[in-house]
Parts: sequence; structure tokens; C-alpha cells
Amino acid sequence: MQEIQVIHQPGKEQLTELGVESWPVWSCEVSRFPWTYEERETCYILEGRVTVTPEGGEPVTIGAGDLVTFTAGLSCTWNVHEPIRKRYHFG
Repeated sequence: MQEIQVIHQPGKEQLTELGVESWPVWSCEVSRFPWTYEERETCYILEGRVTVTPEGGEPVTIGAGDLVTFTAGLSCTWNVHEPIRKRYHFG
């Protein structure tokens, strides 16, 4: 299983089924920082663009309209190119 799974421009039905509109919002300015996911996170990018590089892995660039899943235990570096806003859900 890939550590970062991206669905570009998922359908409205899929977002509704997941309950994305009820998820909290997180935002971050342009920055670079390390992060480790203690549990699985699914997020929907509302605005911005970021490149996430898993330790020892290939960088993945995500942006507005992407539905992204990060696996539990993933250690990575976030490089936020454009201020980002996302809705997120753990578990």
C-alpha cells in the first residue's frame, strides 16, 4: 500500500459519502516542517499547494481539489508552496 494516496478531483458523491463538509478545517502558511502521522488521515485540499516527501520516498505534490490519504506511521516533510486550507479526518 502506498503511504500517500491521492484522488484528483473526486466526485461530489464521494465527498458527500465521506462527510467531508463536516470535517474540521486546518490551514498553514508557506513553510517547511517534518510530520509523523500517528493515525491514518484523510483530507480534502480546499486551497493551496504542498509537496509531501515521505522519509526515503518520492515527493508527492497535492493541491486544491485533491482527496488525500496518509497512512498511520508515515514520517514525512511538508513543503507548503502556497498557503493551504484543508478539511481533515483521522481514523
